[in-house]
Order: sequence, then C-alpha cells, then structure tokens
Amino acid sequence: MISKLSHSLRSVAPALTRAVHSGTRPASTAASKLKMDQPLTAEEVYAREEKYGAHNYHPLPVALEKGKGLYVWDVEGNRYYDFLSAYSAVNQGHCHPKIIAALNAQASRLTLTSRAFYNDILGAYEQYITTLFGYDKVLPMNTGVEGGETACKLARKWAYTVKGVPKNQAKIIFANGNFWGRTMAAISSSTDPSSYEDFGPFMPGFGLIPYNDIPALEKALQDPNVAAFMVEPIQGEAGVVVLFIADEVQTGLARTGRRLAVDHEEVRPDIVILGKALSGGVYPVSAVLCDDEVMLTIKPGEHGSTYGGNPLACGVAMAALEVLEEEKLAENAEKMGQLLRSELSKLPKEIVPIVRGKGLLNAIVIKETKGMGVSDVESHTIVVKETKGMGVSDVESLGC
Repeated sequence: MISKLSHSLRSVAPALTRAVHSGTRPASTAASKLKMDQPLTAEEVYAREEKYGAHNYHPLPVALEKGKGLYVWDVEGNRYYDFLSAYSAVNQGHCHPKIIAALNAQASRLTLTSRAFYNDILGAYEQYITTLFGYDKVLPMNTGVEGGETACKLARKWAYTVKGVPKNQAKIIFANGNFWGRTMAAISSSTDPSSYEDFGPFMPGFGLIPYNDIPALEKALQDPNVAAFMVEPIQGEAGVVVLFIADEVQTGLARTGRRLAVDHEEVRPDIVILGKALSGGVYPVSAVLCDDEVMLTIKPGEHGSTYGGNPLACGVAMAALEVLEEEKLAENAEKMGQLLRSELSKLPKEIVPIVRGKGLLNAIVIKETKGMGVSDVESHTIVVKETKGMGVSDVESLGC
C-alpha cells in the first residue's frame, strides 16, 4: 500500500521527491557551531534568515538580540523603544521579572502532562482567570488563532444543540477587514487577498458584512441559521439572538486602557478570546471564556490540544495577569494613550490627517505627499532609536 502510494506521488510530482532526497546531504557540525559562537552583524542576520527561513515575513531592517521592559537592543548595541510590543504580546514589557520567575519556577517542576491527567496548577489558573473576567468556564489553548478556531467550534456546537440550527447550516458573520490569524478557517473569513489568494477552497458557512455598518449587521442576523457574530471589539459591537464573540487577542489585557476593549462600552460578550499578552511574551498561551450554556456543549474528545492548559502555560499566564492587575497597566495605558494622541495630533495635517486609537493601541493615517510616503514614516514608527538631541527619555515623556 505505502509503496504504491510512494510510486503514485513520484509520478505526479517527480520534482518534489527529487528535492526531498537532495536535501539529505551531511552538514559540518563543527563549522556550524563555530559560526554560531561568533557575533553576527545585522547584515549577516538578515542574510541567514533569507537563506534558511521561509519568506513569509518581510521584517524591518533591525536585528534585535535583547529586550528589557520598554527597550530592545540590536546586535550592534543600539537601544530602541519598542512601539510594536510584539503585536500586543508583551504589554507587560520585555522579560518582566515576575513572569520570567514564574516561567523558571514551573519549568523546573513540571512542564507538560497533556490533558490525559490532572495537574496541580491548571485548576488554579482556571479559577483565577474565570473569576477575574466573570465567566463560568475557560478552555485553554496555545495561540490566538487557536482561540478563534475554538470560538467558532463552540458557536457552531451551540447553534446545533441549543439554538436548533439544522445540521451543517450554521453561519458565522465577520466584518470586512478582520484579521484573526492565518489558518484555513481564519483566511476563509478574510478580505485581504494576501491572506487568502491561492489557498482555496475555503471554509463554508462564513459571511461578511461591511465594517461599521449596523444596518448590514441587523439584516445578516435576521437569518435564523446565524450562530454568531465574531469581531475585534475595537472595531464595533453587536447583539441579538446569536452569540457575540469578542476577539480580544490583540485588543485585550490592558492595551486599550481597559482590562478588555469591550469594557469601554460596558459590554459582556458571550465568548471572549484571549491570547498574546496572556503569555507575557514568553510562552504561547490563549484562552476562550464563556458561560456553561455555551462551554458545556463541547464534550470530552470533541476539542483539545496536547499543550492546551499545560502546567508551564498556566504558571506563566497567572503571572502575566497578576502583573496587569498589580501594576495597573490598563490605567497607565489610558493615561499615556491620551498624552500620546495629543502629541501625535500636532504632526503636520498634510502628512498625518488622522490620529486615532484607545489606550496604547493607536494608529495614524498617512497621506502620500511629495518626497514622503508611508514607507518613510513606517521606518520610524515601529521602533525609536536614540539620536542626537532626542533620547528615550524624551519619547517616554510622550507616554510611549
């Protein structure tokens, strides 16, 4: 059977099989180790990733090697202020000592059991996070996109077992411009060709409406087969007889000046997806929160993950949440965000006509002008390098 399959594959794609076999040449371990021990220049870092890594990212030309708190350093020793915060994954700052201590302490005791067994920290984490956010249950996963997938599965399961939607007819509505990852399900809801082009066929049962169009949402929700509306809450809100899924992977956990972005409108979603900063930037952790009516539709064996809820992740996540609360990072983001937008609004209107955001999740609209384009501004907005007459302390005074 296997030999026949191998023969068939070779007949279909001989170039592919030749390429696989050609990659089995031995490597010089000594030479590789010697090069790894030597400091690399930024250009060598760029070249190595270009040669050996998939070309699925296009990073800015900065080769970072160290991070602490607000700052990151490149391989040449230059210090920068990090504006991107790993897409909100390090809201607590780089290498926060409390989170690193929790990581080290748990890593030396027990890292992984799988969910085939109980462990002594999972329940403590579950109790802490559900109490903090006010939900009955949590389903732990690893990455933000896994949280999104979990929420979609919960919504469909609820639609069939509680709402009474006919089998395989459940629909989930998304807003144009959404982004929640790059799995097949996530790109099936995307309106960005760079995410979905040449990856079809796509997941059925996903619908799209224009962003910030309440009448379009109301019309879509009239379909009795709609199970849920999933949206990044920084973009809008919803409600009717469907589940409201708040994708708080990037907007949640203090980034927008509240514990969750939905807290600005005092909205309680049916399902909340968390990730990124739940990890403190040191270990992948995500979570889906909801009440029993929804969560208990999933039965043993119907969803899970080998690493979901592992002891190391639980220890890290609890420490990450404690830092947010103890250091009042949401309140700080609210105060500093107002100051930041106030200063950014002073930029020339002919170049930056709009500044918007909440807390420390902000954006500027850049107008293409002669001699200045988006790429020119982007090169200065991700990280700030200390220069003559302007240092990190000057940037900090703006609340960055």
